[in-house]
Amino acid sequence: MLRRWCIPLAGLAIVLGSVAAAGTASAAPAAPHATHLIRPAVHLIRPDGHGTRPLVAHGGPANAASSTNWSGYAAASGTYKSVSASWTEPTGTCSGSAKYSSFWVGLDGYNSSTVEQTGSEVDCSGSTPEYYSWYEMYPAYPVNFSNTVRPGDHFTGSVTHTSGSSYTLKLSDTTQGWSHTVTKSLSGAANSSAEVIAEAPCCTASGGILPLAHFSPVTFTSASVNGSAIGNFSPTEIVMVDSAGNAKDSVTSLSGGNSFKVTWLRSN
Repeated sequence: MLRRWCIPLAGLAIVLGSVAAAGTASAAPAAPHATHLIRPAVHLIRPDGHGTRPLVAHGGPANAASSTNWSGYAAASGTYKSVSASWTEPTGTCSGSAKYSSFWVGLDGYNSSTVEQTGSEVDCSGSTPEYYSWYEMYPAYPVNFSNTVRPGDHFTGSVTHTSGSSYTLKLSDTTQGWSHTVTKSLSGAANSSAEVIAEAPCCTASGGILPLAHFSPVTFTSASVNGSAIGNFSPTEIVMVDSAGNAKDSVTSLSGGNSFKVTWLRSN
C-alpha cells in the first residue's frame, strides 16, 4: 500500500479471524536520495528503502487485512476509474509529542507503485493540533492546500481517471466554503485499486511509520467506487496494527455498503 510518504511494511492477511499468507512483495519506484521536508517540517518524504505490501487473502464472505499504517476499505480486484467519499474532520488530542493522522480517498497504491490521492490531516506539534489538506500524485511530492481546516469541517473528496494519463482530484470543505479541483497527468498508473482510508503517515528517517495522532472517531460516508457503493466491489477491510500485531484503531463493517467508522485506539 503506497501513501504520501512510504509503502507500509508487510502485514498478515486475516479472513474470518484466521491468518493466511499469500502473494509476494511488490517493487516500489526509486525514492528521492535526499531527505526532503514538507509541512509540518518534521514530515519526511519517502526516504530510500521501502517495505512490502500486505499479504491479502480474497474470496471469502469477508476480506480483511492488517497494515502498519492504513485502515479503512480498498477495492482491489478490477480496474477503477473513480473513488469518492465524505467525512468530518476529527478533533486531534495532543499531549506533548509529535504524532500524525490523515484521512483520504485515492486510486492505486494498494497493489501498485503509484498513488493518486487527496484528503485532510490532523497532526500534533507538541500539545497543539494542526489541521490541513493536500493532494498527491506520487512519485511527485505531495502538495498542501493553504486553506483553513478546522475540526468539524465537512469534507468531500474524489479522484477520477478521466482519460489516458489524466486525473482529476477534487477536495471540498463545505463548512469553510472552499474547494479545489486539480487536473494532473501520471503515466503508467495501474488504476488497480480504489481506497477510502485513515492513515498514520510515514516516515521517520529510518523509514518507520510515524506515531498515529489521537483523533476523535471519524465516519466516512457515501464511499463510492466507479459511481457505485464501495460495498458492491467486495472491498478488503484493513485494520492498522503495530509491530506486535495489536490494533491501533478499529474499523466498523460497512453500513449500507458505503459508510464506516474508524476509532483511534493507540499511537504505536
